[in-house]
Amino acid sequence: MVDRRDVASWLDGPRARTQAAGEYAGQGLGLPADGPGSIARFGRRLVAICVDWALCQLIAVALLHAPLGSGGAGSFAPLLVFAVENLLLLPTLGATVGQRLVGLMLMNVDGRRASLVQVALRTFLLCLAVPALIWDRDGRGLHDRAAATVLVRR
Repeated sequence: MVDRRDVASWLDGPRARTQAAGEYAGQGLGLPADGPGSIARFGRRLVAICVDWALCQLIAVALLHAPLGSGGAGSFAPLLVFAVENLLLLPTLGATVGQRLVGLMLMNVDGRRASLVQVALRTFLLCLAVPALIWDRDGRGLHDRAAATVLVRR
């Protein structure tokens, strides 16, 4: 059974996500504590998403002629580009542009490359944003838990 302490969010502050002595993020998934294959830390994930979002903004403005910083239907163009980037790159290369730049890779919890179905579910939930703001003790967002995926260091 899932306990309230097993799921934390940015609202709970840093203490909600700390492990007991000897525990580390990814231990329950059989991942190493650090180095290649370990859980991607928050800082790297944040840099990766910022790079991806900036790239998607540029593509939306340049190719789709979406207005920059204004409301309306054009404001969803970067989100559409972001979804397409994730759907194309994650199942094929295992990482988006931003994730690749910071040395991250997406895989399923069994250690294999994530399937197209897993990536589609993860992308849909990630585009909703809310699941990405709530994560567990391992630092995995709800979008990763629902899709049975994990973002790891290369």
